[in-house]
Amino acid sequence: MRRPFAAPALMLAAPTVFFAAFFLAPLAVVLIASFAGAPHPKSLTLAHYVQILADRYHWNVIIVTFRIAILTTLCCIALGYPVAWYLVRLVHCQAWRRVCVILLVVPLVTSNIVRAFGWMVLLGRNGLVNRELVDAGLTVHPLRFLGTELGILIGMVYVLVPFMILAVGNALARVDAACEEASADLGASPAATFWHVIFPLTLPGVAAGAIIVFTLSVSAYVTPALLSDGRISVLSMLIFQQYSSTFDVHYGGALSIVLLAFTLIMVALANRVGEPRGRAR
Repeated sequence: MRRPFAAPALMLAAPTVFFAAFFLAPLAVVLIASFAGAPHPKSLTLAHYVQILADRYHWNVIIVTFRIAILTTLCCIALGYPVAWYLVRLVHCQAWRRVCVILLVVPLVTSNIVRAFGWMVLLGRNGLVNRELVDAGLTVHPLRFLGTELGILIGMVYVLVPFMILAVGNALARVDAACEEASADLGASPAATFWHVIFPLTLPGVAAGAIIVFTLSVSAYVTPALLSDGRISVLSMLIFQQYSSTFDVHYGGALSIVLLAFTLIMVALANRVGEPRGRAR
């Protein structure tokens, strides 16, 4: 007699082994290294975490990292929701909708390095943006975008806003039209229908997109490294420096675990916000 759980167990064996070998094992190595002492690798110590959490410089880097990630997420929500609404609700031609989706997805297959260098050309002191601002009379002297959080924010939003549009668009497509019709029949205005019916129903999609954008932005390296012009540091840049330049795997591992812990806390909070409330007002 065949056991009923044999087939599901065999199907789950390969992905479980893959997940354990390529995710859990490297994470365990980083975690163990973060607690290991440099002079005596077999001894356990919290010195690296104390060095990070008790130092003002590291806290400034943590604050900058998460401030850029949060602002990137909020900007992606503000820009992505209207675009998703346009694609799902206002575009009725299927061919044009496909073209818009293709144009939205095509930049994702381009290297982040290429896109970051493109923004360096656009946002430089003699770049296209500054030339247009000066020609329009909006500024007399070129503005400095590179080496500022604004410059990094612009690059990050450009890279990550497609993920938000796709997540919100999927949520909007799942909203039952009967809910909107019922709201209109009860005398609700279009604005009231949106805020009290449509938006709460799409909130899980917004939260899913926000989690994707936040986790990608908080761990991004290429875009902040190039657009910061060496003036701003984020945690990913410090981690890369420890592993590639100073070869301090213990300190780098502690920085990685700190970044992971703070990110998981923020994701848990966002997940609570995105939980459906079970009713619409």
